[in-house]
Amino acid sequence: MLKRLLKNLRWSVLPVPTRVLAVIFLVFLFFIPLINATNYIMLIFTFANIFVIFTVSWDLLSGYTGLVNFGHALFFGVGAYGSALLYKHLGWQPWATIPLGALAATAIGVITCFPALKLRGPYLSLLTLAFPLMLYGIVVAIPMRIAGGSYGIYPIPALASSPVSGYYLVLIVMIVSVLIMWKLTDAGSKYIRTGLIFHAIREDEIAARAVGIDTIRYKMLAFAIGGLFAGIAGGLYAHTQMVCAPGTLDMTMSFQVIIWAIFGGIVSIYGSVVGVYTLYPLTELLRKFSEYRTLILVIIVILVLLFMPQGIAVWIRDKIERECPRCKLRNAAWRRECRACSAALH
Repeated sequence: MLKRLLKNLRWSVLPVPTRVLAVIFLVFLFFIPLINATNYIMLIFTFANIFVIFTVSWDLLSGYTGLVNFGHALFFGVGAYGSALLYKHLGWQPWATIPLGALAATAIGVITCFPALKLRGPYLSLLTLAFPLMLYGIVVAIPMRIAGGSYGIYPIPALASSPVSGYYLVLIVMIVSVLIMWKLTDAGSKYIRTGLIFHAIREDEIAARAVGIDTIRYKMLAFAIGGLFAGIAGGLYAHTQMVCAPGTLDMTMSFQVIIWAIFGGIVSIYGSVVGVYTLYPLTELLRKFSEYRTLILVIIVILVLLFMPQGIAVWIRDKIERECPRCKLRNAAWRRECRACSAALH
């Protein structure tokens, strides 16, 4: 097992600069508490890890399949409220409530998929935008003793006994979740074909249906997977801040995740990670400039979209890597020949 791991590291990771950077960044995340373990820093990076799960789940649903969802906060809010309600009324702890809240979000994803199956483009986006607004109104309207009304549900138990242990718990969940979603969207996988089918649906759904792909089933699968991981993120978010408020269903939550994904690079799992880890900590750092914070962030996003329209992560990848024209394997940009087939790269 160790020998195979070292072989993969030598031949699949070290020759590709972005994979090396990903490994370095992953190691850095594990060492953050040793560098600075203050509660504020731990909370920033804990929330960043949660938002990475949330953003990657949106990219899986909307980026890879083309089903642009403007209401992804619906699944996030269902996961948060599902977990909080189970604690409020049954007294269950986070290790049980978060998975059940995520399953509720998965079920909601399948249910909301049905009216959206025959819609495309802006009609689908507007429909998905309406769902979290509807649930927001329901949560605020029902009696406070049930769901907390406009004040939300509080207090609910924390994920762990300390911010550091909570950070590591969320970090592990984030890594596992991102790896699963990456494998599900990998079009080159030999064993899992969902990635290839998602790509086919995005590029030409009619052609995909013509070759025998059950596009309805795979659309439902995309909604279910997106809802599952967004629900996990919502449950982690609620228990990290120890309160579940209607803000988890707000429109800004849905649009924020879209900005993070597009800023980093849509249809690329690592793009969502880069987008969140660039913009969210920057947002916190600019709190001292509260009057100009939004303006500064908007200017940064606009500049990136103007000069790096595919996203900052994809732009960096294209600068340091080159795809082989023959075997499509990625190589370091400074190589003259492909590491696999020896085809000329320049």
